Amino acid sequence: MVCALGAAVCFGTATVLQAVAARAVGPGGGGEAALLLRALRQWRYLAGLALDGLGFLLQIVALRSLPIYAVGAALAASLAVTAVVSARLLRVRLAGGEWAAVAVVCAGLAMLGLASGPEGSTAGSGALKWAMLATAVVVLLLGPVGGRLPGRARALVLGLGAGFGFGVVEVTVRLIDGLTPSVLFTDPALYALLLGGGAAFLLLTTALERGSVTVATAGMVVGETVGPAAIGVVWLGDRTREGMAWAAVLGFAVAVAGALALARFGEAPQQPPTAPADPSATPEPEPTATPGS
Repeated sequence: MVCALGAAVCFGTATVLQAVAARAVGPGGGGEAALLLRALRQWRYLAGLALDGLGFLLQIVALRSLPIYAVGAALAASLAVTAVVSARLLRVRLAGGEWAAVAVVCAGLAMLGLASGPEGSTAGSGALKWAMLATAVVVLLLGPVGGRLPGRARALVLGLGAGFGFGVVEVTVRLIDGLTPSVLFTDPALYALLLGGGAAFLLLTTALERGSVTVATAGMVVGETVGPAAIGVVWLGDRTREGMAWAAVLGFAVAVAGALALARFGEAPQQPPTAPADPSATPEPEPTATPGS
């Protein structure tokens, strides 16, 4: 559980660091590729990328030793980390309800930590591996289809698709049989992991650029938690500690609900904070209206 929470902290903090770096370089010119090149010169952006990499490694370790439902809920909690770090670094004002949502996420994760049993011992079937690869292909195809939808529907479909893609990553980490080349490169689970993760990143980027951040992130949270958790329980043998199933279900629901309440932090706010007024500055006189103006 420590690794899962560490991954959430890494992902949530990386989001804010990358937002700060992007804000520092300004809009500039040359399109998104030029913006990325300028951002790569910022140490905060590089630190964010390093945290993303560390978070992914911690996620893999967690998925190899914990039920998928626990790891998925912990990763959704990265939104709570982003909210708290944004309040510190970006001077984003959190409403009372959002602070309450952060507390709810923490309470849900605490319940999951107490109730979670060990990783399921059931080996994934070959059919499940191919099903994950097919799901990854469908996620990739959702991009051009969902991009044609209007407004909120587009953001929701693309966000859900991104969540399904990240969910494929969560499941396939458990399905990969071995790390030897003779096994690894013939395993459909490996290709499902790569395709699902890449497609999820593309869909989420498109959703955040062309639609509501809140709607897209809410769809992503649902997609990456509910489906993979069900697969872990039904097909991979994930269980809770004896007599603690109710606490695991409640903790999962509470943590995901709290994350949904913080969905607007799926992308760190891009508007710079309002600069404090200079008390020594002399206010300019308001212009006097002239007749006929």
